[in-house]
Formats: sequence, C-alpha cells, structure tokens
Amino acid sequence: MKILLVDGTVFGTKTGAILRQVERYIKEIDSTLELEILYFAKLKHQILDGSPLNEDMQMMIEKIEEADGYVFATPIYQASIPGVLKNALDMISPKAMRYKPVSIVASGGTYQHHLVVENQFKPILDYFKCLVTPNYVYTHTSHFDRDDNIVEESIHERLRELAQIFVQYCKLSETLPKQPIDKH
Repeated sequence: MKILLVDGTVFGTKTGAILRQVERYIKEIDSTLELEILYFAKLKHQILDGSPLNEDMQMMIEKIEEADGYVFATPIYQASIPGVLKNALDMISPKAMRYKPVSIVASGGTYQHHLVVENQFKPILDYFKCLVTPNYVYTHTSHFDRDDNIVEESIHERLRELAQIFVQYCKLSETLPKQPIDKH
C-alpha cells in the first residue's frame, strides 16, 4: 500500500517533524507499507481558479488520488487549517479518497486549537468518506525543542498509538471496495 504523509503547510517545520516521527513508528509496525512525505513547502502552489494547473499541482493531485492512505499534518493558524491545505483538498476528486485510511496530526500555539481538528478538518475528510482514525494527535509549541524535536514523551506515546491504529485501518481498507455504488 502507498501511504502519503502530507505536510499541509508552506510555513514552519513542526508538522514535518511530527510526520517524520509518525513515519518511523509506522515502519516499526509494518515495513511493507510504502511511505512518502509530501511537503507542501516544496511545491509551487496556485489557487484553484479555473486556470490550467502547473506541474507541481498536477503532481500533488496525482499523488493524493493514487495513494492508498494518508497521514495529514496541519498547523492551526487563526483557528483554522491553512488555506493551502484546503485549496489542495478542493482540487481532489470527491471519490478519490473514499474508504481510504486517514490519520491527523496537528500543531498549534494554543491548547484550544485542537478543536479545529474536530470541527473543521474531520468534516472535510468525512465528506470524502475517508476512514478517519479516532485518535488524532495535537501538539503544542511547548512539546518541541528549538530544533523542532518532540521532547514530550506523552506525545511520542500518542504518536505510536496513532501509528498502530492507522496500520489496522490500512488492513481494514484493503477489504473495502473503492468504487462507489452510488452515483453521488
């Protein structure tokens, strides 16, 4: 299975650091999964406005639509996911992520911003009919050192658990049909 770990921001490095840690934990549990991190900061983004898409956006769409599962990492800015992440999801076919496993990791500057995952990001993934794991991990800036290494052991424990559940969701998704029966 191809698993895409999506660093959904063009600013900062904490979300990438979280994804690299999740990648390690997933590999420890199931080394057969093909893992790739897609860093939005390395792409030339464009707003979805009807103009032809550049090569980076075409590649991003292809990678997302061809993946078998995802771990999305998002910072929380101004009590919301970044516009670049929402814009990217707007480019994806509504049926492309159907019944594929998804885990969420997020980072923010206040402890209350974890609610953005519940109230904003999960409903978007529900629209795509993703298999969203129930145990997202939210980190606070105090959980990192100056080099963006995770220093809070409880975060490591939660990321290990997230990886375990995600791998089980991957196994479950293999048995589900990806082609929708309905025409919606």
